[in-house]
Amino acid sequence: MSKIYDVLIIGAGPAGLSAGIYAGRARLHTLIIEKLRDGGQIVNTAEIENYPGCLEEESGMTLIERMSKQAERFGAEKTYDDIVEVDLSGEIKKIKGTRDEYQGKTVIIATGSSPRPIGCPGEKEYAGKGVSYCATCDGPFFEGLEVYVVGGGDTAVEEALFLTKYAKKVNIVHRRDQLRAAKAIQEKAKANEKIHFIWDSVVEEIKGEGGILNEIVLKNVKTGELKSLKADEGDMTFGLFGFIGFVPQTEIFEGKIEMENGYIKTDENMRTNIPGVFAAGDVRAKSLRQVVTAAADGAIAAVQAEKYLESKEK
Repeated sequence: MSKIYDVLIIGAGPAGLSAGIYAGRARLHTLIIEKLRDGGQIVNTAEIENYPGCLEEESGMTLIERMSKQAERFGAEKTYDDIVEVDLSGEIKKIKGTRDEYQGKTVIIATGSSPRPIGCPGEKEYAGKGVSYCATCDGPFFEGLEVYVVGGGDTAVEEALFLTKYAKKVNIVHRRDQLRAAKAIQEKAKANEKIHFIWDSVVEEIKGEGGILNEIVLKNVKTGELKSLKADEGDMTFGLFGFIGFVPQTEIFEGKIEMENGYIKTDENMRTNIPGVFAAGDVRAKSLRQVVTAAADGAIAAVQAEKYLESKEK
């Protein structure tokens, strides 16, 4: 608690690391605090094609590795801790983790988001036993098996395409009769013979035997009809991957900072309603959540933190 940083960055995803790069280059005494691993959701992405300047066959992991090294090269310190409490009210902001406590003149919140649950009976019981939210992490476990992907956006369809590397058949289950994914991604999916579509449907229930997923019940949202899908007798199990959006990681900031539908409100300069506190990336209320916008948010937040500190010195 004796050390007071110029900038405390909560989260080491693209937004947090970008903020660390810019704050470090500005010679600000910077600490990045990450809960688990650098990268956030992006490390689960097998292939990135739309980040400007990314390498051919770029993965989320390789991109984040370079960002992390770059932030370190510019002098940003890093620690791993789970933040459980914050006091953002004073001139010196106080951040409390399970391992230590931290103080900073400014704070950049870049806590990101986590996968939204499918929301049906049996989901918790079979998480990690057939139910997954990360194709990159768990795809290899379903080599030669059938899998179901819930969702119709960019992430769902991209992950479905990735799963065709392992699964014998990939079924995309979507509550509407058409995908929401970008046209280029849709075209790839529709051209892939392993991918099939189950329209106007949601997962009503997840079942299994012996602690392993082997049955899902789908409901047609238009007719109300229920349909049970079981694993092939020779397979015994299948995979169910949920990609229906994300939930912002803002629980510890509730009641302490202005929010909108769970996301932190900022202006175009990433400033929140609290002086010296900024938010960047998927955690803030905005129209587009992509790696490129997260990185831009982080850069803006760091520059604005520097300007805030300069104004306090005058």
